[in-house]
Amino acid sequence: MRAALAALILTTSAAPVAAEVFLSWPVDCALGESCVIEDYVDADPGPGQQDYTCGVKSRDGHSGTDIALLTEAQMQAGVAVLAAAPGRVAAVREGLADRRLTDRRQVAEVECGNGVRIDHGGGLETLYCHLRAGSVAVSPGQRVTRGAVLGQIGMSGLTNFPHLHFTVLDEGRAIDPFAPEAEERCGIDGPSLWQEPPGYDPAGLYTAGFSDAVPDLRAVQDGSARRATLPPDAALVLYGHVFLAKPGDTLLIHARGPQGAVFAQSVLLDAPERQLFRAYGRRAPAMGWPSGGYRGEVRLMRGESVLAVRQAFVTVR
Repeated sequence: MRAALAALILTTSAAPVAAEVFLSWPVDCALGESCVIEDYVDADPGPGQQDYTCGVKSRDGHSGTDIALLTEAQMQAGVAVLAAAPGRVAAVREGLADRRLTDRRQVAEVECGNGVRIDHGGGLETLYCHLRAGSVAVSPGQRVTRGAVLGQIGMSGLTNFPHLHFTVLDEGRAIDPFAPEAEERCGIDGPSLWQEPPGYDPAGLYTAGFSDAVPDLRAVQDGSARRATLPPDAALVLYGHVFLAKPGDTLLIHARGPQGAVFAQSVLLDAPERQLFRAYGRRAPAMGWPSGGYRGEVRLMRGESVLAVRQAFVTVR
């Protein structure tokens, strides 16, 4: 069973399939309100990444659709993962812990984490990864109806934020439910596999990170601005790297530490460029920052709708 799941996640090639509208939304959440699509299937067969629209909302070799919660508190409260179509449970993995990944070697061959694979017939399957420890609610061989609860969103396997990695497979090969007839290319006009296709917006966040000063754009782009640890007397600065925002969008930037809130700021993007970053922070207090872990969050907002969210972590010691 474990080998079957591992093999499925390592499959990243795509093949054309006759579009059959059969998928419903696989998470008990509302896009833009309590969750966002963080990454889509990579439509670029070579190095680099493109989503199905030829946008940048993917990662190199990414084989699924990542549906992310906005906070870990939501995960702790419990957010159900739902069967996207009726079928038979083909495989289950459970027993892996939820935690923020720091070393990929910890999850070698179990990158999917706790997971469920459902056979829908005709060679089509769906795979649900990173389920919360102890939440898997189905067994191999069990028949499930559309919308049946499979488990809850968690942080097991290869992840450092709570999300569902949702993959559609055709004869064992990953396909994009937004563009199933595309063959390793983007920008193809055609039907999707969704009964109600989720909306798409090209704007998003590349990353968020902590630094000890307001960095320049090049340092944000190449990652050299990011700090994993800081001394107690350093400034605490949180930045968000944005792409394709519109005038009037806002960034919500806030950080928490061992003693609670450190800062929170709303930044209006009144004249955004194709990509930009914004940062906010505070100098260290006279006695220095308390030792421990600090968590930052950057949200890209359009009105009341959340377009993207990224988290950052730093340790003061």
